[in-house]
Amino acid sequence: MEVTNHNEPGGSKTWFRKRYNFLYEKDLPAERQALKREMQKEKDPERKSEIEERISWVDKQLKSESTKNVETSILAKHKKKEREAAKQGKRPFYLKKSEIRKQSLIEKYEDLKVSGKLESYIEKKRKRNAAKDHRLMPYRRSGDNEE
Repeated sequence: MEVTNHNEPGGSKTWFRKRYNFLYEKDLPAERQALKREMQKEKDPERKSEIEERISWVDKQLKSESTKNVETSILAKHKKKEREAAKQGKRPFYLKKSEIRKQSLIEKYEDLKVSGKLESYIEKKRKRNAAKDHRLMPYRRSGDNEE
């Protein structure tokens, strides 16, 4: 039996994920499908909006869990490397949150590249940033005609 130290950073979180992983693997996706089927049958607009809210909550839970899994896998890889380095007598190096974000972004781009969706993702991001820049650009007033 594995003993988890709940006092170490992330100790109780990893315990929770290991213990209740079935929620994110089976139960929430099944509940989402059932809610979608129920929403198609439902006639009452009030009940439909409740179901939509529940579906969005389930989606949010699943998405946040997947990002947490990416972060924990990055940390696990790093810890494994650090243990190996410590065995060789080197001093440990702890990852900052910014480094974790960089590595998760790199992983995301690599996944997009493998699936062939990288170009469309970059294009959408470029358009979004261009729209944001355009919105923040000061506009010219009609009375300011300098000639």
